[in-house]
Amino acid sequence: MRIPGFPEQCPRWLAVLCLALQPLVAQAAQAPASLAATTLEDAAASDDPEQAFAGCVLRLQDVARRRGVAEDVVTSVLGQVRYNGRVIELDRRQPEFTQTFADYFNARVTDTRVQRGRELLAEQRELLARVQTESGVPAQYLVAFWGLETNFGGFLGRMSVPDALATLACDGRRGEFFTDELVAALRIIEAGDIDAAGMEGSWAGAVGQMQFMPTSFLRHAVDADGDGKRDLWSSAADALASAGHLLQSAGWRTGERWGREVVLPPGFDYALAGRSHSASLTQWRALGVTTTAGEPLPAIDLPARLLVPAGHAGPAFLTYPNFDVIMRWNRSEYYALAVGHLADRIAGAGRLHQPLPDTGMRLTRTQVQTLQTQLQTLGHDVGTPDGVIGPATRAALAQFQRASGRVPDGYLDADLLRAVATAAAALETSAGN
Repeated sequence: MRIPGFPEQCPRWLAVLCLALQPLVAQAAQAPASLAATTLEDAAASDDPEQAFAGCVLRLQDVARRRGVAEDVVTSVLGQVRYNGRVIELDRRQPEFTQTFADYFNARVTDTRVQRGRELLAEQRELLARVQTESGVPAQYLVAFWGLETNFGGFLGRMSVPDALATLACDGRRGEFFTDELVAALRIIEAGDIDAAGMEGSWAGAVGQMQFMPTSFLRHAVDADGDGKRDLWSSAADALASAGHLLQSAGWRTGERWGREVVLPPGFDYALAGRSHSASLTQWRALGVTTTAGEPLPAIDLPARLLVPAGHAGPAFLTYPNFDVIMRWNRSEYYALAVGHLADRIAGAGRLHQPLPDTGMRLTRTQVQTLQTQLQTLGHDVGTPDGVIGPATRAALAQFQRASGRVPDGYLDADLLRAVATAAAALETSAGN
């Protein structure tokens, strides 16, 4: 007896069971694979992500309907989305090399950007003053975010946001997060702020002149120019006002700055550096920390943390509560320092008092993972080795520096890299004897 989906010969003693299962097997064999696949991972065996995408989109349509998105938006937008393999490539791609603070900072806080920021500060003076009054965020910070996010609206991203978010939602790696963002994008379209064809942005779905994710758009975007739309793409008024609203909601403290560059006294204890330690300006003043002009810090109880992103040979910064607000926009210390200093420059301040050293190491992620493993061998906790030099790795480096008689600033250079490798090798050799 020959039954599709079963071995060529069905044993006689299984004949009844085979006959009973024949309709189910035939139905499964005829069902389109795209209807069964719900994520791209489901199609890994068939190596056909576009086929899996079609089935996943059906699931996304059901999710959108259950969350109350109008049927015409669900069918017109999700009925037209296309799988974008380039989005997956960009999501998977990790930087080959780590980036030093000098590399990051110098690429973003440029004389050209400072000059353009100052021009816009003057050109948009009335608008910026209104946003500052409403949100409490000074104009130079709004312009600094504008400059770092899209070069003052010069490049907003050219990818279809519905396509990008649907592709990422169906990827399976961060599907829940991007499903939420996709539904939010549908709500923006449903509200009439923009149509699907015009909703372009980054490969990760960030939109507009301030690069809001769709969920942030729904929470914080405002119609500042009164045209009935929250247009973060072509309306500078809407974009800047929305940025002010987001920062205000994140806890911006009116009348306070982000922080400042400072000068540390000789023999300073670098164990006090890092975001894990906070002290008041009065306390930093008592330790001999001064302004870049050599003047004492204000004797006030404003909490501050010390950052030395380029080591003891580079600039030092005291960061205040508004620095933490900037980091709620982007969780990178480098980004927040760039925003703060760019804002100061746009407002008329000069360059860094202490120039950035060029001694930083550009390592591959594999090299950083090796370093992290070596530090763990030496008893310094770095968490899970991930190839990224973050706060835990810098703290471990500082511990090694202190134990080996170096300045414990957590900054990696070629000499420190060799010292860690040599010490770890020696310990492993000793353990093996």
